[in-house]
Amino acid sequence: ETCTINQGVVESNHAGYTGTGFVNGDNVIGSGITCTVSVTAAGSFPVEIRYANGGTADRPMSLSANGGAAQAVAFPVTGAWTTWSTRTATVALVAGSNTLTLTSTTAGGGPNLDRLRLFGPRDTEVPTAPGQPVCVSTSENSITLVWPTSTDNIGVVAYDIFHLGTQIATAPAPGAPPFTATGLQPNFQYQVSVFARDAAGNVSNTSPEVLCKTLPIDDPNPPTAPSNLTHSAVAQTTVNLTWTGSTDDRGVTAYQVINASDTVIHTVSGNPPATATTVPGLTCNTAYTLRVRARDAAGNLSAPSNAVSFTTTACSRGVPQTPTTVAGSWDVPWDISWYPDGSAALVTERDTFRVFKLSTNGTKTQVGTVPSSVTTSGEGGLMGVAMSPTWNGTTDTDVFFMHTSNDGGSTANRVVKMTFNGSTLSNRVVLNLGGTIRSNRYHNGGRIKFGPDGYLYVTTGDAQQSSLAQDTASLNGKILRITKTGAGAPGNAFGRIYTYGHRNPQGLAWDSAGRLWSSELGNSSSDELNLILSGRNYGWPTCEGTCTVTGMENPKKTFSVSTASPSGIAIVNDTVYMAALRGERLWRIELSGTSAGATSTYFVGTYGRLRAVEKVPGVNAIWFGSTNSDNNGDGSPDVIRRSTIQ
Repeated sequence: ETCTINQGVVESNHAGYTGTGFVNGDNVIGSGITCTVSVTAAGSFPVEIRYANGGTADRPMSLSANGGAAQAVAFPVTGAWTTWSTRTATVALVAGSNTLTLTSTTAGGGPNLDRLRLFGPRDTEVPTAPGQPVCVSTSENSITLVWPTSTDNIGVVAYDIFHLGTQIATAPAPGAPPFTATGLQPNFQYQVSVFARDAAGNVSNTSPEVLCKTLPIDDPNPPTAPSNLTHSAVAQTTVNLTWTGSTDDRGVTAYQVINASDTVIHTVSGNPPATATTVPGLTCNTAYTLRVRARDAAGNLSAPSNAVSFTTTACSRGVPQTPTTVAGSWDVPWDISWYPDGSAALVTERDTFRVFKLSTNGTKTQVGTVPSSVTTSGEGGLMGVAMSPTWNGTTDTDVFFMHTSNDGGSTANRVVKMTFNGSTLSNRVVLNLGGTIRSNRYHNGGRIKFGPDGYLYVTTGDAQQSSLAQDTASLNGKILRITKTGAGAPGNAFGRIYTYGHRNPQGLAWDSAGRLWSSELGNSSSDELNLILSGRNYGWPTCEGTCTVTGMENPKKTFSVSTASPSGIAIVNDTVYMAALRGERLWRIELSGTSAGATSTYFVGTYGRLRAVEKVPGVNAIWFGSTNSDNNGDGSPDVIRRSTIQ
């Protein structure tokens, strides 16, 4: 209230403020405050803004220092005008006096502003990468690691330990290594990498990886068989099962629902696991015979229970038919983008950096590579591709890519534009996004698509630094919406940022009403299908899956990471078809307006890990690609297939 107020007043009618009151800005674009602050030396300084937002939607503002470039700051709802929260942004200040200006960017105005507090210069230097980890000992449920430690200008406070893209432990520092990660799965090979973190939340690049395998449990005795299995409430894609539980000398850890081929289609975990469940993901109008078996901590399986048989009801929107092969011999085909006329598509290969033209008759022709691409030895490399909606090879030759690249000695994820005349790619240009999309071994996002509005949507991962997802000054952990030049598209809440609070968003697709849906990889508990709304906060790292935090969006559907780990999505007849990596299946999810309903699964384990999936223009069909030649697959060459939806 001691700042200069632009279109607003000082009030004190809502309790909980500090000082003599708070600033209530007018509900117009341009209202806000201008404050004067002084520092002894130039640098980057964190600014904490205390606010209340008792409305129903985010009230974004722009923050600038000394009239310079503005950054977007989100002010999510706090639940009540008497509930106060804080947001922190970083500003570059000069030595001496500076002006900070907060300005509302929507007609709803900003939140009530109580206090602006300046802290010491922000530490933006990341620690050095840890050295090669070594697994020095293992037990049934733990591994002990040592590694050459990192250095930092201020100091390392912790090391985050990952198995592939999933965090499994945090080692405090100083005091590490050696460090023992506990609570692990017996008789399992972990692919471990280590990341250093400092007090400011800066995370290093990845260490080299090490393979560590936990010991098997010395327990030869399987659980007793479940009994008295019954079923009820048969629907299109679900059935309810109940049974009498098993016993085991060391305890039952899970029940597996298996089909007539002894394939596991659903798992019930817990301590102890429940003896009733709803089995999701069944195929419409299909006969099933199911049984249940128990598993203990050693991985011993019981004999199966008695069987139950039933037939699911029919679906009305069509289902995937037996696929045909479009083309084989691929090396991690990451994305597919159709020509506007539907005559062919461009396909990217993640690790070879090659781009192919793939015709509908299966003819496959390399048209070039994307220069400066580099691998992250994980999930980065050449990822998404998007042809201009008006591409014709002559007057419009624009094709866009999302890739990890090394430009000027700096490795990052970048959006680039290239020229494609129908036979050859050329003229790579890096788009200026006003910031850097950080890369790391995992969590690189990478999908890129034009929406019905003609703007380019880009998914970015958190680069294994989860704090970046909530930072609207960072491009990581976001869905971006930009023009063909890289500028922020009109109507965005935060510059180039469309939504934030994402861990590793993957698929993008629009339904018949123009609503945007996205699939997202969770950490260890829940993968997500989200309805994407401008300016919304999707919760990571505070929320994984469904939660009750005010101002954070819940997913419309969640999935266990073992049955999903989703990648690309396509929408046919307002039904989402979602490729699953770890789950090795194609998910079918019916949409109803803004809700996601019945789910079913197809091709479970048949084609291995699935990544890219795209609707075929003009017909009810999809193309989908396997990704078994990646670092988590079995090394077999990948195939792109076509399935009619009927």
